[in-house]
Amino acid sequence: MNKPKARPPQNVQAGIYKADVIKDVAESLGITISDTVSSALASDVEYRIHQVIEEASRFMRHGRRTTLTTSDIDHALRTLNIEPLYGHLPFSQPSYRKALPFPQISTPGTSQTTAVPVYFVEDEEIDFERVLREEKIMLPKGVSWTAHWLAVEGVQPLIPENPPAIPREEPATASGETKVNGVLVSAPSATGAAGLLPGGGQKSGALPNASSAQSANLVKQVLSRELQLYYARLTSSLLPPLSTQDYANKKTAALASLRHDAGLQALLPYLVRWVGEGVVGVLKTGEQSDGEGKVLEVLMDVVGALLENTTLFVEPYLHQLLPPILSTLLHSTLPYSQSTHLRISASQTLSRVLTQHSTTYPSLSPRIMKTLLLALISPGKSRGTREGAVRGLMGVGKEAVRKGLVDAGGARVVANECPGMSIEELALQNAVMDALRVLQPTATEMSDSLDSSNEEDAAIGQRLREALGDKLAERIAVDRLWAREVLGMSSTS
Repeated sequence: MNKPKARPPQNVQAGIYKADVIKDVAESLGITISDTVSSALASDVEYRIHQVIEEASRFMRHGRRTTLTTSDIDHALRTLNIEPLYGHLPFSQPSYRKALPFPQISTPGTSQTTAVPVYFVEDEEIDFERVLREEKIMLPKGVSWTAHWLAVEGVQPLIPENPPAIPREEPATASGETKVNGVLVSAPSATGAAGLLPGGGQKSGALPNASSAQSANLVKQVLSRELQLYYARLTSSLLPPLSTQDYANKKTAALASLRHDAGLQALLPYLVRWVGEGVVGVLKTGEQSDGEGKVLEVLMDVVGALLENTTLFVEPYLHQLLPPILSTLLHSTLPYSQSTHLRISASQTLSRVLTQHSTTYPSLSPRIMKTLLLALISPGKSRGTREGAVRGLMGVGKEAVRKGLVDAGGARVVANECPGMSIEELALQNAVMDALRVLQPTATEMSDSLDSSNEEDAAIGQRLREALGDKLAERIAVDRLWAREVLGMSSTS
């Protein structure tokens, strides 16, 4: 049997990417490689190109396109952790130009020669004279970042960066329903634990029906169910009921919760409104019963507890807290047995407000000082109002007492209008003396009284009588250092 003749080996191109290209690149770098190495490298390059094109085709399909763009190639290279090719943009397609006739190239494995066209990217020719004559185009400002408040305590500031606020409430309809956030809700009855006052019924002033219904709607729409329950339990525990059994313990626990709990910021506007409406309602009635006095005392304690809570941001609500404090302080018809205690409590609360927030709002102290001076020296004011003004000056500070009672003549007005015959007049004079004791220096030894035979002491006594009146001057004259401090004279002069 004749054996088959062995055929000579033929160079068969395995892939599309030619090995000659690898050889040309190697020769341009001064490297000589064999046919086996060039074929292996060509196969690997072809595999990598297929991998990039396959990944780029995914971006093309996701983009709902049928044409592969350079951006798809860039995304594919980034996905494969390969640095992309720069300068090829999809919106500025390069233009290719056909080169001059290239020399004849022989096809591998055959004796045929073919002319292969060669294309290259045509670069744009730029005329420098034209570029220099053209108007210079300024580069736009680079991208920058700026910060602004999206919301402050749940309230969106009205600044250009924020979208306009959408109204959340609409007027009540004829049927008594309120439209909140586009939903009609019926106004619930205001009779409840939060509206109870001493006397067995609901006082129209403490929590008015219309306003309390609107407040209840807002609470139900904005607050969580837990905070709504907390609000109901809190207000019912604070207001004095008909029976006083366990009331003191509940009140103490409620005030302690307001002083120390950290999750009450969302409830703060409703508590501030509840305090304001409660004070206005009690003072509107004009009644002077002990029950009304207890309600005012509780409301002042609530304000003090809110100010003591360091986790609450109270500054946005100062304009709502000051009216009930000043109303309690300067009202003329407080319950007689509790009037002094209520005014002292309001004065201490006012002092805490100024201590915590006067540095943030420098105009706060002068405005309150002006209100107190008008209540103290204006003609026609009642004794209760003047007493509240004196207590308020004590809460503002030592310099406020000197300016109001001595410099502005407040003590002289009290001495002229209140000779001290009735109980109210005596209470007012005692309040003035308590305020003047704020100016008394803390000396280690008791100083001597003013000596009328001494020319300097006689001049001080005369100034005291002119500024304070005879009765108050006699009380101050027992202490020389105190008298000099009241008149604003240094102890060494």
